Amino acid sequence: MGIQATPQASRLHIGLFGRRNAGKSSLINALTGQATSLVSPVAGTTTDPVAKSFELHGVGPVVFLDTPGLDDAGPLGQLRVAATRQAMEKTDLAILVFSGPPGEEAAWFRQLQARKIPVLAVLNQCDRLEEIPALTASIARALDGLSVLPVSAVTGAGIPQLRQAIAQAVPDDFWDLTITGSLARPGDVVLLVMPQDLQAPKGRLILPQVQTIRELLDKKCSVMSCTADCLPATLAALQAPPRLIITDSQAFPAVWKVKPPESLLTSFSILFAGYKGDIHAFLEGARAIAGLTEDSRVLVAEACAHAPLTEDIGREKIPRQLRKLVGQGLSFDFVRGKDFPADLSPYDLVIHCGACMFNRRHVLSRIAQAAEQGVPISNYGVVLAYLAGILDKVCYAE
Repeated sequence: MGIQATPQASRLHIGLFGRRNAGKSSLINALTGQATSLVSPVAGTTTDPVAKSFELHGVGPVVFLDTPGLDDAGPLGQLRVAATRQAMEKTDLAILVFSGPPGEEAAWFRQLQARKIPVLAVLNQCDRLEEIPALTASIARALDGLSVLPVSAVTGAGIPQLRQAIAQAVPDDFWDLTITGSLARPGDVVLLVMPQDLQAPKGRLILPQVQTIRELLDKKCSVMSCTADCLPATLAALQAPPRLIITDSQAFPAVWKVKPPESLLTSFSILFAGYKGDIHAFLEGARAIAGLTEDSRVLVAEACAHAPLTEDIGREKIPRQLRKLVGQGLSFDFVRGKDFPADLSPYDLVIHCGACMFNRRHVLSRIAQAAEQGVPISNYGVVLAYLAGILDKVCYAE
């Protein structure tokens, strides 16, 4: 599939980390065969992490994350280093780029290891370096014996071997993850309930709906769709109940009332809770709702950076329902996009959106951060199922 066919959030994210002028941008250009990233002999040309989508031969659809140098200095430099560290949160595979003896890269290697991110070590600029075997041996010792691949982004030496190493380092299950898992099988009839309210973009469907439909078609399912108000008529038009009904989480109460007993029920958000994160962590997090009081504080995190609309699900609907259950004193904070507090300790619960705009690694990083700080975390769809009293009745993909 071409670049337009694969959403960025579903691509393998390859982060390049190294000191200024190690040739990270040049290496991306050599790997892609295009002038994808701006290069310059001036140290620090890349001042912010830059994401570039590409179809890498032998690997598939990827996103290269070109990051600022690890050794950037000064007040602005420290902000750039912080942005580089933040890029780790969405990195599926890291390339640690050297252009000389090892230094602070070893500390970053440890951070990548702690996050269980596969790492490839590359000695770049070998067209102008001397004593390459001694350099690679020195780097390998600093990285606990990790093999080091000598390359040159200028001459292309070692680039085919690096592409092969990338393909071999991709996590085994990366391309195997599906949205619906075993919930939908070839030949199944699947009914999608998709309210077209103010949240829905005019004239098109939202990304989770599009991705789910495409996957179901690839599975050879028969796919039907309707809005919530047309659900009874749609069910009546079917010869037999659908195996699976996938609804917008906000419509859970209405759909549950008319759902055939034979049909499984889930939501787009719950499916994406497993596709993009850890469904079991989100289910466990929802149980914390029972312990909330009017003195509790909840963080609502949205992956999208769009301006909130009237009756926004995260900013208005979920807080309103939780306050009705817990009390009007329950307080909420809201973050959007890449903003996420480093310190979650002030919160009694984090509620995350379906994260259709994030890759899985990014969501798992946030789940791990919450777990490390002992703060429960859940997901929009899981929370709405809990509030509807049907959390133990809806299904999720394994």
